[in-house]
Amino acid sequence: MAKIIGNALPGIPWQEKPEGYVKPVWRYDNNPIIKRDAIPTSGSIFNSAVVPFEDGYAGVFRCDNLGISMDIYAGFSKDAIHWEINHEPITFVGDDEELLARQYRYDPRVCFIEDRYYITWCNGYHGPTIGLAYTFDFKTFYQLENAFLPYNRNGVLFPRKINGKYMMLSRPSDTGHTPFGDIFVSQSPDMEHWGHHRFVMGKYPGDASAWQATKIGPGPVPIETDEGWLLIYHGVLQTCNGFVYRMGCALLDLEQPWKVLYRSRYYIMGPTELYEQNGDVPNVVFPCATLTDAETGRIAIYYGAADTVVGLAFTTVDELMNWMKANPC
Repeated sequence: MAKIIGNALPGIPWQEKPEGYVKPVWRYDNNPIIKRDAIPTSGSIFNSAVVPFEDGYAGVFRCDNLGISMDIYAGFSKDAIHWEINHEPITFVGDDEELLARQYRYDPRVCFIEDRYYITWCNGYHGPTIGLAYTFDFKTFYQLENAFLPYNRNGVLFPRKINGKYMMLSRPSDTGHTPFGDIFVSQSPDMEHWGHHRFVMGKYPGDASAWQATKIGPGPVPIETDEGWLLIYHGVLQTCNGFVYRMGCALLDLEQPWKVLYRSRYYIMGPTELYEQNGDVPNVVFPCATLTDAETGRIAIYYGAADTVVGLAFTTVDELMNWMKANPC
């Protein structure tokens, strides 16, 4: 059995796998947990990140308002299911007014490292790039330098230094709705200067794993296990009816995370429910966060559904490890 390296978190949301269910990820039976109108001005709330915080949980949420203006908002919860999301977007503080000027903000991730919570998101600065900030209390947010030049999306930090360096996964892109995408990892000594970029994995050629044939991108913060970094990611297939987003998983080497040890040939979850198939962007499940319990190996996955609402799903470290090893690319 694989083991999650981390803290016990017995209070995370959980439902047992339904009897007779054979796939490795199953949905919360009261999805979606956050509806599109959860705050007065929101037109949709999706692609959001949550973490344990104090005696409950905190998160950063993508809310596209009724003007379809993309921004990120802080929120809090006691049980990680019922959320109180601030009605006003995050206002960043920092030394450089040019960086603080907002074009758009979307698809945040949150990662606790050492003594603070880092937020990464797709920031608008002459095109999409990776914004980076930190907070101690989810009230004051200090913005740092953008991690990369445009164009880039899906910046996801590793939860600890590796060989003395911070590391971040990302997906270089273009200025449009990118019709391509591979995952790279970059290193930094100080969270400001990023380099030593290494290719991790790309879209899968051919029809053996066509769900990830158009593009892929990193999802939640990688989960450290005794066998490697467990990465949940999204894969995209371009169909005659548009893009379809599904979830897969991979295992990366602990010390050299650009080396892929396993990768799932079959997706672990795809859009099959009405709230995943119908919305502002149909046929999308887009994972952005997990909560994990090291004692039981349980994993709760938070994902955007149809670019409209937030869903919750469950799995375990062994479910995903066994799925990858039984169905490798």
